Amino acid sequence: MPIQPIQTTNAPHPRGPYSQGIRAGGLVFVAGQLPLDPAGSLVGAGDIRAQTRAALANVAAILEAAGSSMDRVVKTTVFLTRLDDAPGMNEAYAAAFPAPYPARSTVEIGRLPAGMLIEIDAVAAVSE
Repeated sequence: MPIQPIQTTNAPHPRGPYSQGIRAGGLVFVAGQLPLDPAGSLVGAGDIRAQTRAALANVAAILEAAGSSMDRVVKTTVFLTRLDDAPGMNEAYAAAFPAPYPARSTVEIGRLPAGMLIEIDAVAAVSE
């Protein structure tokens, strides 16, 4: 099974030795996306809804570059610096996905880079 790295200028460039996404077989694995615009600037300082939308916009851009889309996402992991932000995150998250929603894990973590409240990774099927 060939492994294809996915790269798009419509999402922030990786800040380390990893790919924005990997297409393998019929799946796309999207690396954790932060609330950054494509130039790498923080979006929505202190606003979990805006940060969730920004992180998911990056997921969507990477999926599109891989030949997939948000309606093909089967699993996400959401990392929050505060579980108290879950209601706001859920509001923005629900607006980004059609039903049935993907399977999801939500985890509180110690910290993210300055001002960031959320990181989201995803696994999606490749569009047919």
